[in-house]
Amino acid sequence: MKWNKYIILLVVSLLFSACGEKQDLDTNPAQFYALVNEVTNTMVHDIFSPPVASRVYVYPNIAAHEILTLQSDKYSSLAGQLTDLTSIPKPQDPNINLNAAAIIAHHNLSKQLVFTEDIISSYTDSLFRSWEVINKQQFKASKQYAQQVTDHITAWMSKDNYAQTRTMPKFSIQTNDPSRWQPTPPAYIEGIEPNWKKMRTLVLDSAAQFKPEKHPEFSMKENSDFYKELMEVYEVSQSITKNGDQSKEIQIAQFWDCNPYVSVTRGHLMFATKKITPGAHWMGIAEIASKNNQDSLDDAVYAFTKTSIALYDGFISCWDEKYRSNLIRPETLINQHIDEQWKPILQTPPFPEYSSGHSVISGAAATVLTQIYGDNIPFDDDTETKYGLPVRTFKSFNAAAEEAALSRLYGGIHYRAAIDNGLVQGKNVGEHIVKTVKLKKDVLAWEKN
Repeated sequence: MKWNKYIILLVVSLLFSACGEKQDLDTNPAQFYALVNEVTNTMVHDIFSPPVASRVYVYPNIAAHEILTLQSDKYSSLAGQLTDLTSIPKPQDPNINLNAAAIIAHHNLSKQLVFTEDIISSYTDSLFRSWEVINKQQFKASKQYAQQVTDHITAWMSKDNYAQTRTMPKFSIQTNDPSRWQPTPPAYIEGIEPNWKKMRTLVLDSAAQFKPEKHPEFSMKENSDFYKELMEVYEVSQSITKNGDQSKEIQIAQFWDCNPYVSVTRGHLMFATKKITPGAHWMGIAEIASKNNQDSLDDAVYAFTKTSIALYDGFISCWDEKYRSNLIRPETLINQHIDEQWKPILQTPPFPEYSSGHSVISGAAATVLTQIYGDNIPFDDDTETKYGLPVRTFKSFNAAAEEAALSRLYGGIHYRAAIDNGLVQGKNVGEHIVKTVKLKKDVLAWEKN
């Protein structure tokens, strides 16, 4: 009888617990990583250009970050720190789970910014259903609040000039000037995003704030600095291809290719192979660093947000210079004057040469990640394994940025000045973001050392 009594008490206790207060929604950084990865997969599918991809990353991250700061004693709001951003609405319902609301708001904005929404929803639908089962009231309140924040960020986002740039004139090719950029094979695509410099910056005073040092003056005279840089591209290409595709330089070039649209011709058939953008590669590195550091959700969102801000302003800075310099690519000049059969190891992207986009955004992202996690933090970069490329190991974020920049020379698509000056340009952008945007209320990581 005594054991029956205990069993009855246990059953009553379990029933009371089940009917009582429900548990909080289960949220963790892995859900955030998975969501961002689905956004990346969607952008690969939809073929977003590198500058536009940076916009797709930054606004959802900012929305999530702003929500999480409401419960954080480590991170402060970006309102008043980013151009025209005002404070998000304050939560009123005590049932709101801010972690869940941050992920939902990220999801909402991401779906607004891509074409194929179903790829993102294939992950979030199951996640949100599981939350609704755990605590329907909390999920409903969090979802409603996330929509309020989504609307707030959407209104701010709508004034960044993106819509206006969709209707601005296309790039005009100047064929009468031998120094000016011309479309390159095999698809001869027109210059993409010639008006990106008119996008509203987030932290920079203007697109031209960190205008790089001018490239060597165009000249085809053999003793000129420009001609020497042109010949370096050709000679490096000839040297590293002697041993086939297994040379370390070619492997580096392929690892950092990150060309979202590579045209492939087979007889009369032309098709595209799709890959991640340069910004997506660095968002992947941010994820690796965050996982290695065992970040909490707010720590992870902070890292992604600041990295994406660096990428976004970095692309605006770079594209401002690209269409100001309007410099011809090595492939065009080598085919015209040196070797008409020559092809670069990487396919030349469809926009002017100077400065190197990889160099600028890698310098910016590496500088921000170094501020967050520290210098000389080694990591294994497996971002490109899904595209059949092996893992590469780096001793620091800056070392990865330097290799990313140099890969453009090995790939045969940039001159030395675009690489070196572009890296400086990007680091200047990154350092300005580190000094200007104070996301942490405590002391910056590198001020502790």
